[in-house]
Amino acid sequence: MRKSILLALSLALCSPAFAAMKEVNGHWVHEYPTRSQALTHAAGSSNLTYHGGSVLSAAKVVPIYWGTYWNTVSGAAQRSTMNLFFQQFGTNSHYGVLTQYYDTVGGTTRFIGLSTLLSTGAAGWSDASNPSSARVTDAMVQAEVNKYLSTHAFNSQAIYEVFIGPGYYSYDGGATSCGGTNLRYCAYHGAYFANGHTIKYSIEPYPSCSGCHATGFTTLQDMQHFAGHETREAVTDPVNAWWNPTTGYEADDQCAWSPAPFVDGGYGYQYEWSNRAGGCVR
Repeated sequence: MRKSILLALSLALCSPAFAAMKEVNGHWVHEYPTRSQALTHAAGSSNLTYHGGSVLSAAKVVPIYWGTYWNTVSGAAQRSTMNLFFQQFGTNSHYGVLTQYYDTVGGTTRFIGLSTLLSTGAAGWSDASNPSSARVTDAMVQAEVNKYLSTHAFNSQAIYEVFIGPGYYSYDGGATSCGGTNLRYCAYHGAYFANGHTIKYSIEPYPSCSGCHATGFTTLQDMQHFAGHETREAVTDPVNAWWNPTTGYEADDQCAWSPAPFVDGGYGYQYEWSNRAGGCVR
């Protein structure tokens, strides 16, 4: 993220609850901790504060399915269902919680709106080449997003969400996702600056371990759970917008894993923090 906000954000690093947010590869990323990591710290219980940055008022999601797995029978089926999840998510009640949050960039108040995150019939982008190693670093994720943008127009309202298949894992400053040797998180989102743009993105590792599994969920519902978390946080806090100054938590962090994730309409979700309600809602 922009260096102008690093000092303010670094003040919160003295809190152990801030472990979900760290500087990696020259910018900030927000990790979704595993169930055990999340329960180590008390969830946020105070309202989020607006810190002056922009929100994504009319967000879009660009799923990037990276690797040959997504063209197998199983992978293609999961990819198709993830697309259906995104197509309905931005206009349902679980996303609608975000409409209370806003920005005031340029002196005008702009609330987050319901948004068709992925157009009906859209298939995302499939890159049939595999990552160069099983360990997928943050620099590799950024390079994959840049690869997509080399042939597609940049959208300032988009979140570029990179999905990797089984056999690969995310590596983030020594911590890893499922499949790695230092399991600490299940997914993360962040932003970086390239080619004159602030690019919002997430990494969505394959949830192939118990630490990233919600009770009663299928693997696909676990994927939806984490993608929903990262999407909503990238919308409310792309770069220094809504977060809890006491803990460093963003909206979904405050409700991560507790109350328990749930299924609605066949899709996996988690609770979302509502300033209006003063607690986690669904």
